[in-house]
Amino acid sequence: MPVPYADRSAAGKALARALAAYRDSPDVVVLGLPRGGVPVAYEVAMALHVPLDVFAVRKIGVPGHEELAMGAVSADGTSISFPTIIAAYAIEPKQFDAILHREHLEAQRREVAYRDSRVRPVLRDKTVILVDDGLATGSTMYAAVAALREHQPRRIVVAVPVGATETCDMLRSHVDQIVCLISPDPFHAVGLYYQNFGQTSDDEVRALLAGAYAREPHQWTSR
Repeated sequence: MPVPYADRSAAGKALARALAAYRDSPDVVVLGLPRGGVPVAYEVAMALHVPLDVFAVRKIGVPGHEELAMGAVSADGTSISFPTIIAAYAIEPKQFDAILHREHLEAQRREVAYRDSRVRPVLRDKTVILVDDGLATGSTMYAAVAALREHQPRRIVVAVPVGATETCDMLRSHVDQIVCLISPDPFHAVGLYYQNFGQTSDDEVRALLAGAYAREPHQWTSR
């Protein structure tokens, strides 16, 4: 089977076409999950002519198996945990809390560094499109949705180029809309659906956010 996407930029352009109904909407904001979700979100925001910002969420990985999520935490401290995973790996509460604290600090650091001195677009009463480069377990996206609700958006849309069917189904009951372009069955690692899935750097994220702001500065307002 051919690989669906050349890179994150190509995936973002494809995703933007599926989100065309939101084009030029004054009440829409696109938020990318760092780091890999930001290049995808950039293409979506530019095509739709709406503001782009970052929403930092960190996976809380099982020690020794860091890719396996036992929870996630956002920059504002909203967190979730997966008791089944925690129990299966006999993770002590103090151990979990220590990792949560570390990842929370990293989420805060990233959000401050990426945004520089720019204010976040107003999210209250807005339609917020949360974008990532793919959904595997969905732990970070689930945490992002929970954290986003604290900002009282009118509508939450999760948009990804590729995702596991069961993950999309799980999230569907927690958001207003899910846009997932392809759901392979069986699903494998997100990176397998990209020809180029190199790590996105902090500098790339900063440059994309700065570029988006420079193109549409009038769309940003303070809280």
